[in-house]
Amino acid sequence: MIYVAILVASLFLLIAFAVERLDRASGVPSVIIMIALGLAARPALGMLGMLVKGIGAIVPAAGAVAFVLIVLEGALDIELKRERLKIAVSAFAMAAFALVFYGAVFAFLAARLLDLTYLQGALLATPLALISSSVAIPASRGLETHTREFVVYESSTSDILGVLVFFALVNSQSTVRGFLTSLAGGGLLSLLLAVACSLALVLVSTRPTAHVRYIPLLAGLFALYSAGQLLHLSPLIMVLLFGLMLNNPPVVARIPGLARLAEKISTTSVGEFKVLVQELTFAVRGFFFFLLGFSTQPADFASVRAWIAAALILIIIYGARFLMLRPLGRELSVPLIWIAPRGLITVVLYLDAQRMLHLPAYFDGTVVIVVFLSAAALVLPRRLRTEPDPSPTATSV
Repeated sequence: MIYVAILVASLFLLIAFAVERLDRASGVPSVIIMIALGLAARPALGMLGMLVKGIGAIVPAAGAVAFVLIVLEGALDIELKRERLKIAVSAFAMAAFALVFYGAVFAFLAARLLDLTYLQGALLATPLALISSSVAIPASRGLETHTREFVVYESSTSDILGVLVFFALVNSQSTVRGFLTSLAGGGLLSLLLAVACSLALVLVSTRPTAHVRYIPLLAGLFALYSAGQLLHLSPLIMVLLFGLMLNNPPVVARIPGLARLAEKISTTSVGEFKVLVQELTFAVRGFFFFLLGFSTQPADFASVRAWIAAALILIIIYGARFLMLRPLGRELSVPLIWIAPRGLITVVLYLDAQRMLHLPAYFDGTVVIVVFLSAAALVLPRRLRTEPDPSPTATSV
């Protein structure tokens, strides 16, 4: 049985690698193929008389690990320069406004159509209001450099703000005052702890004396992330800051008292760490979306209500996004309209919300359909792109 497990895991990684290559060649997002493979694997194993149990419990854990790695990978690709400040501010404003708008609209619809209170509706709406960095960042590969950076900034910010809002709603005690208090306190505490933990992690990473450095560093990062989640904070800010500090020593050097720390950040070590993070992200991301497809019941797709609800959600997402992006100009807005996927963060937060709310059975199918179709829409920016990215060091996320 042990060797069968090793064989299956090895074959899965080889298939995931082939899917990644197919993504690059055909433009079909790998997330779609991995979910489809997961959906097909359940009946295939059933025909062979093999019944796999407990997969649903693994999905949230795999999602959390993949989520941290993806945000870290995106942060390690961002260079903080003055000329890029405008696009960073625009992306932050876009992510914040979209979260408020989609959250309000979806919460209203949930309260009216699913017999929830407005705060319960907001809890359900938040996962659907977020752009998933786990899907958006890989999909930005091949776009213009400034467009790709906008995607990284926007999706990472969307995830961080969304987690803050979601756990503020969880701790709100069903009152608006409780929500605002939790949001303000959680946001400030998250930021302070993020700065302290990021500095500590950077300090550890600049000590090249140990033979094994990166795995303990990642273990510490995941431990701090898990502790932050247990405290209902937003430890993704820490992950983002840590990646930004490692990849931007000149910025760190400008902070009073940190000039010596910045000098110790080795470009070679950061490059090696990037490669490790990329490799791990590739494996865990593919594993998560395969498990998502595998754990989805085929009956979830058979409900007409699930498809109607998904269609309504997608129409609102892309219709509103078209209007929101118009002030940015045609060069940015045309490809960015379709880069609004719901994915890993949507599923992870939805599973948390599901345990606290009484939702109709068909809504599980609605969420998976939204994830699948919004990922399929990512094909369009590649078809609309007219000029290749001239940068020889295009990100591989």
